[in-house]
Amino acid sequence: MAMAGLYRRMLPSPPAIDFASSEGKQLFLEAIQGGTMEGFYRLISYFQTQSEPAYCGLASLSMVLNALAIDPGRKWKGPWRWFDESMLDCCEPLEKVKEKGISFGKLVCLAYCAGAKVEAFRTNQSTIDDFRKYIIRCSASEDCHVISSYHRGAFKQTGTGHFSPIGGYHAGRDMALILDVARFKYPPHWVPLTLLWEAMDRVDDATGQRRGFVLVSRPHREPGLLYTLSCKHENWVGIAKYLVDEVPKIVKSKDFKDFEEVLTVLFTSLPSNFGEFVKWVAEVRRREDGDHSLSQEEKERLALKEEVLRQVQETMLFKHVVTFLSSVNSCCRSMSVLVHKNELPDIAEKVCCQGARILAGKFDSSERFYCRETCVKCLKANSDKPVTLVSGTVVNGSIEQEVDVLVPSSQIGGCGCGPSNCIGIYPAGNDILTVLILALPKETWSGIRDEKLSRQILGLVTTENLPTLLQEEVLHLRRQLHILRRCQENKVVPSRRSKCCLPRAQMTWSMTESYFLEIKT
Repeated sequence: MAMAGLYRRMLPSPPAIDFASSEGKQLFLEAIQGGTMEGFYRLISYFQTQSEPAYCGLASLSMVLNALAIDPGRKWKGPWRWFDESMLDCCEPLEKVKEKGISFGKLVCLAYCAGAKVEAFRTNQSTIDDFRKYIIRCSASEDCHVISSYHRGAFKQTGTGHFSPIGGYHAGRDMALILDVARFKYPPHWVPLTLLWEAMDRVDDATGQRRGFVLVSRPHREPGLLYTLSCKHENWVGIAKYLVDEVPKIVKSKDFKDFEEVLTVLFTSLPSNFGEFVKWVAEVRRREDGDHSLSQEEKERLALKEEVLRQVQETMLFKHVVTFLSSVNSCCRSMSVLVHKNELPDIAEKVCCQGARILAGKFDSSERFYCRETCVKCLKANSDKPVTLVSGTVVNGSIEQEVDVLVPSSQIGGCGCGPSNCIGIYPAGNDILTVLILALPKETWSGIRDEKLSRQILGLVTTENLPTLLQEEVLHLRRQLHILRRCQENKVVPSRRSKCCLPRAQMTWSMTESYFLEIKT
């Protein structure tokens, strides 16, 4: 009796060579001796089968992220933080990926979202010789992996576009090992590198662009210590386009007399929901046995965030922004997001509920979470610097969970609970707008006609003289802005390294309530 469905496919050989065949094993041994199988061991330890027929891109990326030991910062199942295809929903809805797969550009966006350092190349942006060099480099290292986007037809295989990681390289035969994530269909196999290049050099009918390859590695440091951009909100495309494309046109089209006039025109032209685009980073944790004390690691992370905030507030640009915002009429609807301020006690309930939801692994759940009690504390232990802490008891059904949110602040007054007892200068609209202006490309201001004003603006926005921490923060945001704009068009540019969008657990609060919750368990 015939059974429905398909059980695997016969691997067309040639051109491919089955990894488990006698010839495949011999290639493997020789490649080990040649030193170009070092990346294989990490990858094979986390080799997975795509869970949906169109999830090859998601499976390839989650496999590589786990091999690089990049912490997703949010739970997969139970207490475990682990990359799974279901968690890679930052740049494209999973339902859409399940139906149509994912494009090369969106996969690059996802890799940035996940916190990796990424270099992406379409075949018309590189050469086969460069590709070979990158394959050799990553195959000889545990710190870098290559994901290839190719058309199966070049290998006489069934199907069309596909993603899979490259597991190694044989120099003598000039062959690459494809760790095919569609393991239900084809086993891992060796292919001639020249043929792999040909398979990548085909046009993707969905985008009209060439396929290519992505180099994914672990970042040297976590970018976005205090600020980050979000691509979770539906309006991020329009906002990124406004900042990168429209602002330079606005600057060029008007005859500005002073910097305040520039700020007025730029901020009154902001797209709706602009406050959802820029986030500041807080850290959420469970509170155990009523203990509010901070570990040394927590103190160090918080100190770095606070140093970035202090450096922002010491810039001349920040002073201009504060002066401008203080003069804005708060009843102007288009400007209200910039001038409205919420005290920490006013937003503590939302922060604690969101944090508890993530810590419970129910970020996308419709279950109701509410705060039975919230409190803003200023802690000071021994000679330590005072710390602002939002503390809450969150109820979900019959379960109560106590959470703390560590809030970076540059100045703290009295201690205790209540609005009048805790005064902290924490991240808000003025410093967020300051870093965003700093993050705009330098050429944004080239259209300023008044020479004196042009010199003044360039003096305010130049990154060369910024302190190192703030300079890295600003350049990180600038790279994010660039890649967001390119991802929107399914375009990528070689040698861009940044963390795009919100890695880990994404929040969507307005600008003066914008927290990206960095979960530590």
